[in-house]
Parts: sequence; C-alpha cells; structure tokens
Amino acid sequence: MSMLPVTEADLHAYVDGQLPVARCAEVEAYLASFPQEAERINAYRGQNTALHALYDPVFNEVVPERFQTLSLKTRPMLCYAAMVGWIVLGGVAGWTLRGGDDTQIPEPVVIARQAAIAHAVYSPEVRHPVEVGADQEAHLVGWLSKRLGANLKLPQLSSIGFSLVGGRLLPGDKGPVAQFMYQDGQGQRLTLYVRTDAVENKETAFRYAREGNVSVFYWLDGKFGYALSGEIDKAELLRVAKVVYQQLNP
Repeated sequence: MSMLPVTEADLHAYVDGQLPVARCAEVEAYLASFPQEAERINAYRGQNTALHALYDPVFNEVVPERFQTLSLKTRPMLCYAAMVGWIVLGGVAGWTLRGGDDTQIPEPVVIARQAAIAHAVYSPEVRHPVEVGADQEAHLVGWLSKRLGANLKLPQLSSIGFSLVGGRLLPGDKGPVAQFMYQDGQGQRLTLYVRTDAVENKETAFRYAREGNVSVFYWLDGKFGYALSGEIDKAELLRVAKVVYQQLNP
C-alpha cells in the first residue's frame, strides 16, 4: 500500500505531537527525503520550545490563596476565561509564525514578537548559533542582502564590547528575514532582526517590549523593520540600540 501524501496539516500535527505513531513514521520518512522540509519543521519545533520558555513560567504560577477560595460557581468562569486567553495567545502566535493577515495586530508589534522568539531559539545555541560566521562577514552581508532584496548594513559594536558572531536567514510572515548575532566578553548575546518588507513608514521612534526574559527595542525606518533583542536590562539594551541606529543612519 502506498503512503498517503504528507500534508501541511500532518506536518503541524507532527510538530505538536498529535499524530498516531504509524503516521509519525511516514512523516519522518518523508522528512528524511526532503531536507529543506525537515529544516523548516525543526524551526517550528524550536519556535514551540521558545514559546513554552517564554510563557510556561506564567502559566505554571501558583494560584494566589485569595483566588483559591472562590465559590464553585465562579471557578468555571475563571477556567473558561483562562482557556480563552490561551486560545487567543495561540492564535496570535499562529498568525505570527504562519503569516496570517490579522489587521488587529500592528506590524511593529509583530516584528518585535518574531524577533524575541528568534532570539530565544538561537541565542542559546553553542555549536550552531549562526549559519555564516563572522569570519565570512562580507559573504554574510552580500548573501542576506541578495535574499532580502536590499542592501543591508551590518553595525559594528566592538566599541561597546560586542563582537559579531555571525548571522542567518530566517522565514518571515511575508518573506525572508535576517538575524545578526553579537556577543560580549561574558558570553551575553544580542540579536538584530532585520526585515525589508515593512509598510513604508517615516516614524523611527524606538519602542520597547518584553517577552519573558527577552527585552526588545524595535523600530521602523521606511521599508526596513529592526528589532534588537537580548536578555539584558532595558537601559543597557537602549544604549546598544542607539549605537545600532546611529550606524544604520549616519
């Protein structure tokens, strides 16, 4: 009997651990034959891991005692509200990762969230934090510029203690995205997330967001969208963001 075609629904169910064992084996055989698909699925798994790392601490918090004494009549309503909240969160994450067209979420917020997730996925990596290392800087910038369809500038942050680790190509909701990674002498890493498909915008004011332990300063500049992410305090990240902005806009 021939194997049924592997669908996108099968792949997402596989990532979420919702497939029967027999079907998992068929999907794994399919992924072994298509390395690019396997790489995409591994990225989805990494994004799931990052989302759990960001939100599980809140989800698993102990319920304060004052809420534990609520009547049985009230508790179902709270459970329902919590369930709706997580469905909404899942919908937002799904829109972010799968490229829906939700006009309710401002584009800069989407950029910040995607950047935070990408930082959480790749910054802990020891052996493979980037695709192209700093020793191939010219190739890295040229390659990512070609893929994103714009001449990218690579900020140099050695004057403030951060050296380039390298960069990688990421999938965005509208097209390819670039991520550059930096590291200081203590091993603290920052990532600069760059999109070139933002809606034309002349407002370049910094905005701040925090996703779990990841702080993000993000801004739009014409068709470019930038987000600087790191697990450092807000003031220090702002200091670096200002240097990045000055170098991108001399």
